[in-house]
Amino acid sequence: MKRNVELVVISDVHLGTYGCKAKELLRYLNSIQPKTLVLNGDIIDIWQFKKSYFPKPHLKVIKKILSLATKNTQVYYITGNHDEMFRKFTDFELGKLKVCNKICLDIDQKKTWIFHGDVFDASVQHSKWIAKLGGKGYDLLIAINNLVNWFLEKMGREKYSFSKKIKNNVKKAVKYIGDFELTASELAIDNHYDYVICGHIHQPQIREVITKKGSCTYLNSGDWIENLSALEYHDKEWKIFYYDEHKDTLKDDEAEEIQDMDSSELLKIVTNFS
Repeated sequence: MKRNVELVVISDVHLGTYGCKAKELLRYLNSIQPKTLVLNGDIIDIWQFKKSYFPKPHLKVIKKILSLATKNTQVYYITGNHDEMFRKFTDFELGKLKVCNKICLDIDQKKTWIFHGDVFDASVQHSKWIAKLGGKGYDLLIAINNLVNWFLEKMGREKYSFSKKIKNNVKKAVKYIGDFELTASELAIDNHYDYVICGHIHQPQIREVITKKGSCTYLNSGDWIENLSALEYHDKEWKIFYYDEHKDTLKDDEAEEIQDMDSSELLKIVTNFS
């Protein structure tokens, strides 16, 4: 039985990288029936894309998203820095799929501003090669971390996140996250938005931000590399969905349907979709 959800926001999936948890994301997408799905940037990692590495689970995620868009789900693909090449297709619409740089929604009479967030990142805007180098280093760190966690699981020990440890203990990283959240919130308040929703920093969050000019709710969908998280809005309430907290209840409802899909089949799907 699929859960009905009014709005789902996911970001920073990074399909095409070793750190991407595509199988887990597919199980999550198969468990829900959203009215609106917002893909808030860095879904496909074009920066690190290699023809030699784009396994079936990654292709299946794309097929699932296209399948949702051909049925009853409105899908917004908001571009991020790792999939910035899609910005040339801004405002492109095909059925219920729309490519955009940002969206503004009215959710139960609450003004909602959704964008990826890389606009705040000076390293991306002004020193792209440094940012790309950092992306490769992050992907390597995640690959090593996955290997370590495999051994930890075999030993019956708890998983460990190198990246989270760095983020939580390096003052500059903590400050960057705090500055990012505050900057997004201040801009939202200045423009009279009730909600501002970002991705980019891989840090799931829901919190109220209050300034002298007003207040808003800042939300971040996290990522599908470490946190395996999504934002869900239903019955006038926002929640962060964490895959690890619900994985035992998720079923592979469409496992048989997508079992044998390969690149040629995906091409057919895209052709039919157009």
